[in-house]
Amino acid sequence: MSVVSLLGVEVKNNPAAFDAPYEFEITFECLEGLQKDLEWKLTYVGSATSSEHDQELDSVLVGPIPVGVNKFAFRADPPDLSRIPSSEIIGVTVILLSCSYDDREFVRVGYYVNNEYTDEALQLEPPAKPIIEKVRRIILAEKPRVTRFAIKWDSDESAPPEFPPEQPEADLGAADGDQYGAEEEEEELEAVEGEAADGDDADMAGGEDTAGPPNEEDAASDAGSEEIDIEESEGEDDEEEEEQEEGAGDDMEMDEAEPNGEKHAQQQAQHNADVMVH
Repeated sequence: MSVVSLLGVEVKNNPAAFDAPYEFEITFECLEGLQKDLEWKLTYVGSATSSEHDQELDSVLVGPIPVGVNKFAFRADPPDLSRIPSSEIIGVTVILLSCSYDDREFVRVGYYVNNEYTDEALQLEPPAKPIIEKVRRIILAEKPRVTRFAIKWDSDESAPPEFPPEQPEADLGAADGDQYGAEEEEEELEAVEGEAADGDDADMAGGEDTAGPPNEEDAASDAGSEEIDIEESEGEDDEEEEEQEEGAGDDMEMDEAEPNGEKHAQQQAQHNADVMVH
């Protein structure tokens, strides 16, 4: 837990001229007595492409710090134009307000800053060399970005752990991946068994529907096909009877020579052969 907590920052002069000082009112809380002072610092980011153009505008030491809520005013000079590229003066940049204890930074507040011309004509056609007298800055104070860092304060107990604590009992249990894999395999096995059971039931149900006697339409269609075969076979029998009349003598002798049972079987075989040939 941090011994010092930042409660709020108020930007006093905003908007302001580009070359006007920066003014802040800072409120923080101290939970216990500190042996050293707090160092507050304001940094101007001169370029978005390189940190070489960053410049520290001002810094101040605050202390001794009493326990409780504290408030003070922080004032910093404007940036040095000679250290900023001419193409980076107009536009959006960033300022960083930070606080350190014993050279260890524990909080940082970042603000976007828009530098623009007050003259509309200069806004439409900015000159190659910026006219600083007509440039104003607008700090987006409503949306700061606050970053906090855990540091060691006066006691060793306040130092943040460098490594996560040891957990020997964690090595005794099964690995998470093994447990998750086993659960997934069980779920997949249950799903496959359920689908197989459903498929068997569906097959059995379909078998029950098709296992009954044929319906009337199927019987009628089968009967119709048999009638067509019979009629055609009867026509062929008439032709055979005419041929038999021409050779009646031979047929009569064959009929008398063959027994009745063999004659009936031969006629039935001849009839079936005629139907198959047709």
